[in-house]
Amino acid sequence: MFAIAVKEEQYKTYILSDQPAQSRVEVVPERGGIITSWQVQGHDLLYLDAERFTNPDLSVRGGIPILFPICGNLPNNTYSYQGKEYTLKQHGFARDLPWEVTEGVTKDLASITLILNSSDRTRAVYPFDFELAFTYKLKGNSLEIDQRYTNTGDRPMPFSTGLHPYFWAPDKSKLQFKIPAVQYTDQKTQNQHPFTGRFDLNVEEIDAAFTKITGLAATAIDHSRRLQVRLLFKASYSNVVFWTLKDKDFYCLEPWTAPRNALNTGLHLMNLQPGDKWETQVRLTADFF
Repeated sequence: MFAIAVKEEQYKTYILSDQPAQSRVEVVPERGGIITSWQVQGHDLLYLDAERFTNPDLSVRGGIPILFPICGNLPNNTYSYQGKEYTLKQHGFARDLPWEVTEGVTKDLASITLILNSSDRTRAVYPFDFELAFTYKLKGNSLEIDQRYTNTGDRPMPFSTGLHPYFWAPDKSKLQFKIPAVQYTDQKTQNQHPFTGRFDLNVEEIDAAFTKITGLAATAIDHSRRLQVRLLFKASYSNVVFWTLKDKDFYCLEPWTAPRNALNTGLHLMNLQPGDKWETQVRLTADFF
């Protein structure tokens, strides 16, 4: 019923499947531990820019990238810690580094656990020691992403984290959203707008941050595909971001634990003490109607 397979292409890909449900997930550890594909009832749910994916010099645009140790970008890509300035690019480095597979399970579900540890490369831009463990769990129409963050160093570790799912939507005019907020901030202009459940998808780019959310779930309804995708997240996720480009067949619905520039402002920033662990989870479900 549940299985894990491996295919060797440009990057080694792990395929988790629930055969009776016709659901499957593809994970590429080498490419930032990313989920590149999620299917339910045999239907693709995620967008993937294959050209960017095959170019190791480019960040992946598609799938479900991992954001750590920041979400969004920093002014001039810089922050200061103990009087020293560091450069850290948008969304951090976890989505660009190779992860290691440590465990696979096929009893009662299909799951795989990936690990990312600090290194000389990460310490050059983020002077902290850590271990991240992500477990992807597939069962039926649901995909759970369990996360554990461990401070393996000797100083408090500040960070934020998030996910950046790209959902495939060939007809974005038929989209409707339920997000637990009454307004959002345009991250380009910093203007605030009331939220009615829809966006003006004729503009070139929408980058909307919901910073005052009142619930722990966000839902996207695609009437053209008769599909409802629901994100459920822990209370540690203080922000939800919606992002799309006019001429691309995707939209992103992103749970973040902190807003942009939190590493400088401290707003909603996590501070993990030496030796401590912190766990959180995001659960995605897909239903056709």
